[in-house]
Amino acid sequence: MTVGRGLQESRYLLAIPFFSLFVFIVTANSVLIYTVRVEASLHSPMYLLIALLFAVNICGTSTILPKMLLSFMFSASHISLTGCLVQMFFLYFTTVLDCNILLMMALDRYVAICHPLRYANIVTNRLLMFLTFASLVRSLSIVGPVVILASRVRFCRSNVISHFVCEHMALMRLSCSDISINRKVGMAMRCVDMIVDLSFLLASYSKIIHTALKISSGNVRHRAFHTCGTHLIVIFIGYSSRLSSSIVFRVAKSASEDVHNLISAIYLLFPWAVHPIIYGMRTKEIKDNLLKRFRKKWPPRGQRL
Repeated sequence: MTVGRGLQESRYLLAIPFFSLFVFIVTANSVLIYTVRVEASLHSPMYLLIALLFAVNICGTSTILPKMLLSFMFSASHISLTGCLVQMFFLYFTTVLDCNILLMMALDRYVAICHPLRYANIVTNRLLMFLTFASLVRSLSIVGPVVILASRVRFCRSNVISHFVCEHMALMRLSCSDISINRKVGMAMRCVDMIVDLSFLLASYSKIIHTALKISSGNVRHRAFHTCGTHLIVIFIGYSSRLSSSIVFRVAKSASEDVHNLISAIYLLFPWAVHPIIYGMRTKEIKDNLLKRFRKKWPPRGQRL
């Protein structure tokens, strides 16, 4: 199979910005993971969940960009069916796991703001490990059936996927057998992601905001709104990006293959690039510790001996 053969003439030029994006995503997320790991003051559940989100960002980027860069630089756009299915699995697995971490963050903030006196007893490291394991199992149970059903489809129309990555419906368009069950399962996965999870997130943060408005201390209320505002920005970017990518691929029939690929790539990669920026700039504790480490390693010229 061949993935995304468009953009032949400018593929070498496209390698530069996408390689830069890959380096930025991996570096920025890795730096913040390291900051959370080495700073004891950041070993609370909220920051550990943020670090877990950064790790998923790196995994998701590594699923897409290396193969994409090889295609740009060496015209290595061929991939086996097995390789395509593996890429599809990890693409969707990291996407669903990303959503599951946002759900865990919502639960953490709900307990912290709505039940602050019981927070330390409820949100323990043991609960965090259990929720992380449950998130992995849930992601596997959602994505697994989609990939298994895709592996059983008979392909005979073409060996060219008109997409930059092995996306489910892009692969299904090459089939010559009945794929109605694949469409239904794929739609069910989208519904769980876009409706069930998003509804839970909105309900949780509505309750959090309602509780925060009743806090008498202005400083505590401001911190609660600031923290929840950061999470809501990440949620909005993540879900709007996935929805936009899906709409572009399914609705914009008149757009060229190259336009589809570029827009989809930007929509998928954009959240993983902005997550470290948002949390690094808006989360005071992470920002302060990060700046402290930079100043320690590269002190101002006037302070150097």
